Amino acid sequence: MTATNFNTVRATIEKRLNDEFRSGQKIPLVFNNVPFDASTVDRYIQCITSFGSSEYLTQQAPNSATTATNLVVGLTTFNIYTAQGLGAGANFTIGKKVRDLYNRITVSGVRFDPPVGPEVLTATPEGKFQTQVRITFELYEALTS
Repeated sequence: MTATNFNTVRATIEKRLNDEFRSGQKIPLVFNNVPFDASTVDRYIQCITSFGSSEYLTQQAPNSATTATNLVVGLTTFNIYTAQGLGAGANFTIGKKVRDLYNRITVSGVRFDPPVGPEVLTATPEGKFQTQVRITFELYEALTS
């Protein structure tokens, strides 16, 4: 049986963010698989994609040519960091752009739900103001033998 390639899903999500913030308003992007030094920039976006539960939607009969389908659920978390002491305005502007990129759309078979946030958080790196946008997503995984 062939399962969904989660790296392809992750790349789809990251490409959309990359396309938006590498042109126009350039903001450094941080992904799980890339080293980054936060002390060298005033603002950046960290993108973390994780995969959660899956469930059967259909079952495949033994020795059958039918397709079994699973629903795979995931979460993408965007941590947005800007310089501390300047207020929330710049951070919320970036958060709105992130929300607009994924809000209730389908991209390459990945269906994004309405976003949560931007919520103000206590910044992990000192000297930064942090908000977080979280977006759950679903995709259908077709398993064929």
